[in-house]
Amino acid sequence: MLKPHPTVLRRLVEEYEALAATGTVTHGSTAPDPRTGDLAYTLCVSTGTRDVRQALATAHRWLAAADGQPDPRSAAARPAAV
Repeated sequence: MLKPHPTVLRRLVEEYEALAATGTVTHGSTAPDPRTGDLAYTLCVSTGTRDVRQALATAHRWLAAADGQPDPRSAAARPAAV
């Protein structure tokens, strides 16, 4: 599978998450506005997923790998409790 360039993927994720922070995004099958729907669709196609939540998780993993760092959302990336 072809992967999007990290810069492009990062821009898509940031724009989608910025809309989510304003409360204009629902994680359902319908989007409240065309831009949100376009971003969700593009993220899904770019990551080979069918759900925007899975697309975001995959995108974050790929971006972390592109940066040479572990995924900050994974348990392995968190420090162990003392």
